[in-house]
Amino acid sequence: MRAKNVTSRSLVPFLFSMLVSANACASPPFLTDDPVPTDYGHWEVYLFSSIDKNNVTDEEPDLTAPAVELDYGALPNLQLHLLVPYVWSLPSAAPAANGIGDIETGAGYRFIQETSDVPQVGIFPVVELPTGDANQNLGNGKVWMKLPIWAQKSWGSWTTDAGGGYVINHAQNMRNYPYAGWLLQKDITEKLTLGAEVFTQGAASTNSRSSTLLNAGGSYNFTKHFSVLFSAGHSVIGEEHLVGYLGLYWA
Repeated sequence: MRAKNVTSRSLVPFLFSMLVSANACASPPFLTDDPVPTDYGHWEVYLFSSIDKNNVTDEEPDLTAPAVELDYGALPNLQLHLLVPYVWSLPSAAPAANGIGDIETGAGYRFIQETSDVPQVGIFPVVELPTGDANQNLGNGKVWMKLPIWAQKSWGSWTTDAGGGYVINHAQNMRNYPYAGWLLQKDITEKLTLGAEVFTQGAASTNSRSSTLLNAGGSYNFTKHFSVLFSAGHSVIGEEHLVGYLGLYWA
């Protein structure tokens, strides 16, 4: 959620974020999530780095590099989720800082199965634990939550995801706000999938504005169980944002 100029002091971690394999509460590598849970009894692992920059100094850290996300199919249609990030705060007018950020936990539950006429639908509430140092802009300072609902429909080589939710955040200078996204993807080949999304959210803090972003990316499957994920985007309305994601995925 940041779009500040990258200074020479922050150049190394910035480049690191773009080169190391790259959500919170999103369907990597996009901001819009999907309702598809991890298969029962299976694990999914993401090793990634991401950037989310703007000119607001009291929101989340600028850079996540690296982070690990673990998803487990605990029951049919039920996924358990854990994300542990190492984050970087790169303010243009203050010393940079880095360390463990807020750890994310959650569970996704699909309660409507997809048919030829009906999309699949699920919820994915997550809780952000205040493990990052808020005094160095590495965390929120208080527990906060995201409460989304997502839907997905596929036809042929095309897939679309849509939905939204609400953030509850009572930390100092932060706000509750809604968000929503729509994503369209196409399987170009058996290995390559490309997509684009529009994502909008309300003002996350007392010093920020609402924003709408356009984001594009995709995935390349080296094998059935190993892929590289990538995306990049920028705001087109409201608060200026630059976002990017680069990651590796194992199933």
